[in-house]
Amino acid sequence: MAGRTRIPDADPHIPVLLAPLLEAVAPVAGIWIDGTLGAGGYTRGLLEAGADHVIGIDRDPLAHEMALDWIAPFAARVTLVEGNFSRLDEVCDAADGVVLDLGVSSMQLDRAERGFSFMRDGPLDMRMGGDGRSAADIVNDAGEAEIADILYLYGEERASRRIAKAIVAARAEGPIETTLQLAGIVEACLPRAKPGQSHPATRSFQGLRIAVNGEYDALWQGLMAAERVLRPGGRLAVVTFHSVEDRMVKRFFQLHGEPKRHVNRYGHDDHTPTQPFDLLTRKAVAASDDERAVNPRARSAKLRVARRTSVPARDVAAAEIAMPQMIQNIKRRR
Repeated sequence: MAGRTRIPDADPHIPVLLAPLLEAVAPVAGIWIDGTLGAGGYTRGLLEAGADHVIGIDRDPLAHEMALDWIAPFAARVTLVEGNFSRLDEVCDAADGVVLDLGVSSMQLDRAERGFSFMRDGPLDMRMGGDGRSAADIVNDAGEAEIADILYLYGEERASRRIAKAIVAARAEGPIETTLQLAGIVEACLPRAKPGQSHPATRSFQGLRIAVNGEYDALWQGLMAAERVLRPGGRLAVVTFHSVEDRMVKRFFQLHGEPKRHVNRYGHDDHTPTQPFDLLTRKAVAASDDERAVNPRARSAKLRVARRTSVPARDVAAAEIAMPQMIQNIKRRR
């Protein structure tokens, strides 16, 4: 089935790990939920692979605007929903598959006015849905300790306290309003990047983006929502791009996945499931060398896939899946 899916070469928004994902979830049929519609690459791939209907969810109005460019041939088989995938179980009663492609999309990074990229000058925004606190609100209004926690817990930035102190000092001279302004403050706190290393502001921008959009909370809630909405036999596929979110998905599958079974070669496997998922990928699937050469975004991508059993869904605590939490969020949930 995967061989049937082809995204035009002119399309700059290449879906990461699409071929191995379709291979892992095959056969594709029935109702699927694409919880992160983006430019529509996964939705089109699922439809071309055999899905009867795909519900595409995205909180970013731009994704729905861009869908007008590709949706016409599939219009009768696609439903678009503007919202957060954390509540994906509210869009239909039952689904045969759920796909989540986490993190920021290239369509957001490529637009300077969205404020996601430290490589393009634009307003310091980073909001995927246009509501709530912006990145500028955080760096200009939050306390030094909160900024440091965001950079450390969400961005894994070891120099978080030094950077937070520099941000507070800089804003005392005037508001921090643009992406390049913030990137310059961060760069001044860190050693110059060596060839092949990521930009010094990468982790700080990641941490702020995750905080602005509540991405870890959405992932935690979204995994549980997927478990609730999937029919027995339905598949959940998640593509992650950095270690924290991959660890959360891995821990969720470990807690809710069937342990490996050893069946006598002459016997029958009459095992009754005890967990909500069977793991279809015991280890994360990485992109091939060929895909990484064509699509740099695939370099850090990891795919994990599981199949729903008949065991009733159950909630999992944020701490159980190693979800980073700000102190105020922990107090709020108690």
